[in-house]
Amino acid sequence: MALKNLRIASRRSQLAMVQTEWVRDELLKAHSGMEISIEAMATQGDKILDVALAKIGDKGLFTKELEAQMLVNRADIAVHSLKDLPTNLPDGLMLGCVTEREDPADALVMHAKNKDKTLATLPEGSVVGTSSLRRLAQLRHHYPHLTFKDVRGNVITRLEKLDSGQFDCLILAAAGLGRLGLADRIHELIDPSISLHAVGQGALGIECREGDAEVLASIKVLEHRPTSLRCLAERAFLRTLEGGCQVPIGVNSRFDDDGKLVLTGMVASLDGLQLLRDEVSGSVEDPEAIGNQLAELLRSQGAGEILAKIFAEARPEA
Repeated sequence: MALKNLRIASRRSQLAMVQTEWVRDELLKAHSGMEISIEAMATQGDKILDVALAKIGDKGLFTKELEAQMLVNRADIAVHSLKDLPTNLPDGLMLGCVTEREDPADALVMHAKNKDKTLATLPEGSVVGTSSLRRLAQLRHHYPHLTFKDVRGNVITRLEKLDSGQFDCLILAAAGLGRLGLADRIHELIDPSISLHAVGQGALGIECREGDAEVLASIKVLEHRPTSLRCLAERAFLRTLEGGCQVPIGVNSRFDDDGKLVLTGMVASLDGLQLLRDEVSGSVEDPEAIGNQLAELLRSQGAGEILAKIFAEARPEA
């Protein structure tokens, strides 16, 4: 029997609602007669805006409240930016569906006074706003003459801070800007040779309860297999390195001409002085094995020591 009612849990930020409403509309197209409700709520990551993300502790910062709604049966699915979803999910929940990926690149958004500049030509001391340790470490590695400053809040808030002169430029996800209709603010897409993107960046992940066959069947219409394969490899890489969302770990994934999945990965120190980068390829039949293999390769090159130092400095009391 087809599912008649579906309850979606979502963050209440503007970007989250745009993404959740897209999922709802696509599901309604696929399932005529289905009734879908959305419950929007603030997560811990939405509420704590005066502390850098890395210092709060990152596991489930933007997802726990949504997951609790599913576990007590007040919601059937939760829609996440996949990059925010931890690689280890609570017992009883699963990643049910991965949607087609938008451009996963990081984007440079400039203050108006710097429109004639690029990331490479910004003068020494220019202030770059980012809340991501991954972006921070990679950009420090390539552009040590720039100054990096933490920026919190939703995309609109961050753009307001930029436009008021608090920053010379911001680094944001291109996909988020596109979904908000703000692609015209993108000054430059940062090349993967400079900044590898976050695990899962650009894709949406739909989480659901394990064993909920009707719900799982209803959301699978949105599954995009090539994206799912790439993201499974990326998430396995992050999981094996025991990294959360707030660590300087970056990836890139693609399919080569022979149909093999190629995964590039990066681990860096916060000062950007140490940066390990390598790639592996393998069969799409086992994408997680590719991620695991790359993680072990980087670990053999010293990734474990780099990450251990970061964890010790971020949370010395642990």
